[in-house]
Amino acid sequence: MEQPFFGRRLRELRQERGLSQAALAGDEISTGYLSRLESGARQPTDRVVAYLADRFGVDRSAFDVPASGGSLAQALSIATSTDSDEAIEALITALNRAPGADLLSRWQALWVVFRYWRRQGRHSEERACLEELARIADELGLPELQCRAWAQLARLLRSTGEVARAIGVASRAYQLASEAKLSVSDTGAALQTLVAAEAEAGQLPDARAHVDELVRLTERGGSDVARTEALWSAATVRSRQGDHDGARDYLERAMLGLESRVDLTLWVRLRLAAASLYLQTKPPMVDRGRDCLQEAGTALSLVGTPVLRQELLTLQAYLAFHEGRFDDARRAHDELSRDELLLVYRDQVRLGILDSRLLLLEGREAEGLGRLKELGEEARQSSNIDLAADIWRILAEALEELHQGRPVPAP
Repeated sequence: MEQPFFGRRLRELRQERGLSQAALAGDEISTGYLSRLESGARQPTDRVVAYLADRFGVDRSAFDVPASGGSLAQALSIATSTDSDEAIEALITALNRAPGADLLSRWQALWVVFRYWRRQGRHSEERACLEELARIADELGLPELQCRAWAQLARLLRSTGEVARAIGVASRAYQLASEAKLSVSDTGAALQTLVAAEAEAGQLPDARAHVDELVRLTERGGSDVARTEALWSAATVRSRQGDHDGARDYLERAMLGLESRVDLTLWVRLRLAAASLYLQTKPPMVDRGRDCLQEAGTALSLVGTPVLRQELLTLQAYLAFHEGRFDDARRAHDELSRDELLLVYRDQVRLGILDSRLLLLEGREAEGLGRLKELGEEARQSSNIDLAADIWRILAEALEELHQGRPVPAP
């Protein structure tokens, strides 16, 4: 029963049967232990395998690891020529069994595996791959590989809340791209991760200067996808600066400039981003947000990943809150809480804010206020200055409403 294959198979069987982690765990094992099994962080015991097989109504052979498929080169060839998750699992097994493989072959295999973990929303496994990719690229001394590995590592660090380190890593990727005069694709990817990290840290003048450079760069020679992502980044920076009209303009230009047939996943993500922006506007643009969520929900049946589904459900909870459907918002929040959250750090914090506001509306003032204080301090310590400021504002408004004896209103 080798990990990570066992964890992936366990997750597949659970999701096929529509079970939450809590429902599957039952009284015999904890939800936390089950989550660690699914992530590959814990090795299953014979007793646990027998218990889970009984819960699923399958033989324990359902968890067996498939044949490794031979050498690393063979496993890599198979994995890159199919969309099969089983082929990626076989590649992971081959990687673990071939620690002495030549560096270029190992780098290629790790790149395929890193993208697999990213699709799954498995941040710890993705990070381990990227750390090794960066180390191998530095050892090889190839600027293209160095830039790509460091840029992707910076993106992950930002999304998991390590903003200060993300800025340093992204700056290194951008410096490598500039000094080696790399392609628009590589330079733009490095610059985009730097912009995102600077915006997250509240370094908005730097982010504004870099994102304007990014837009000019992609307009000169970027692909449709690169131009779209640059416009999206420009929208994000302007939103953080409080320029919501400018943010909407850039984001709507991005949506108009990308057809779904070019990149359906990016097309969906843009609509989720637009819905988030519309719902955060003061006052929220509820109708536009609802339209974007309906479009994204339809397309998710074709390109849905666990991460995108959680993002959609989170925004549907926000929409319900803004429409005064507080019971629906609570149900969506609780559904998200039953499974391992795959959302990026900022979205997890915003989900916590929603929970706090629902607690206040439900009359659980002490719990709601305490949760807001925890979230504000956590955001401050992680250098998410604008997010922390938003939380403290919400907390101040809630305290004022409670002091005046009025129910806390919807935003």
